[in-house]
Amino acid sequence: MPSPDIYWLALRRVHGVGPRTCRLLIDKFGSPERIFNMAADQIAEAGVPRNVAHSIVEFRDFDPLEKELCELPRIGARLIKWTDPDYPPNLRHIADPPPYLFVRGTAKMDETNCIAIVGARAASDAGRRMAQRLGLELAAKGFVVVSGLARGIDGEAHQGALDAHGTTVAVLGCGVDVVYPAEHRKLAEAIVEGGGAIVSELPLGALPMAENFPVRNRILSGLCLGVIIVEAAEKSGSLISARMALEQDRQVFAVPGSPLTGKTRGSNRLLKEGARLVECVEDVLEELAPQLGQPFNFQKAANTRPAPAVKPEKAPNGTTAEPARSPHGNEPTEIIDDAKSLLHHLTLEDKLHVDSIIEVSGLNAQTVLRLLLELELAGRVAQHPGKLFSLA
Repeated sequence: MPSPDIYWLALRRVHGVGPRTCRLLIDKFGSPERIFNMAADQIAEAGVPRNVAHSIVEFRDFDPLEKELCELPRIGARLIKWTDPDYPPNLRHIADPPPYLFVRGTAKMDETNCIAIVGARAASDAGRRMAQRLGLELAAKGFVVVSGLARGIDGEAHQGALDAHGTTVAVLGCGVDVVYPAEHRKLAEAIVEGGGAIVSELPLGALPMAENFPVRNRILSGLCLGVIIVEAAEKSGSLISARMALEQDRQVFAVPGSPLTGKTRGSNRLLKEGARLVECVEDVLEELAPQLGQPFNFQKAANTRPAPAVKPEKAPNGTTAEPARSPHGNEPTEIIDDAKSLLHHLTLEDKLHVDSIIEVSGLNAQTVLRLLLELELAGRVAQHPGKLFSLA
């Protein structure tokens, strides 16, 4: 006996049946399985064109769909349907939600505190750094960072969230078993292994065709409370995400850029049209505060680790120096020995590359990266372009 999930896939694969028609029929008749057992006239009475109703009744290509469902466990993916309790709540309320999502990874899809960060593929160094910083700080405060896994801004946003040990979700314009671009394969695996998710409404094996991405963008913005545009040219695909966010009644944010470069003309135009200007993560939090409810837990233990602070030390004049404090509270916390050793190798004047810090500290790369992040959040370390670090 076929799995009921097959009928969900089948309904969307019928020629002429898009997300809006799926929602119309499911709202009317309850389940796709029931729809496929109805007469064409009954389906047409729901407001579906008669030729589409006949296409539903005549659909017989179920075998490939059975194979597709059987493939999901092998790649660590699952199907989340419109009627499932863990279907993304923000996405449920847009005009044309996908009837189902393929999800690879363990991330809960019922989170409502999602924020998208998107922008140019050919991003500037400043844009990349800003995307990475926003991804890191938002994830550190318990938000789910959503982006599209593309080169440039998207990749930096995902990486920033991972650096904060947070949750990040990549929405694809291809199947969840297809990584695009190919050089982001390790990043995609890190997203899944880090408790995030790879998401798509497209069939397994679907290739990244140009026409898929504008449609994908409605999911990306629909999942979120708001969309941050870091860099966008005048005809950037990121502007499609911004337009869809506005249509979905989501907040639109934009990072200002120099008028001397074409990379930011689109994002600067968004600012002229009323997007909220973003220079730091607090600009985002202030705008979203009414939607988040009070109080909002900006530090989720499951997503982040508290940043370390330093024991009081003797200043050169013999007085006790003010201890560094955790960014999430006012009480000083004792720094671990490894972090104290790492600080010993940094100065205010000289900038050390992360590889040099790993070498001179004698610590493994994972430990150094984690400690640098925590010390940066604590205000003890400053990061500079090119993965260079100094004392703050």
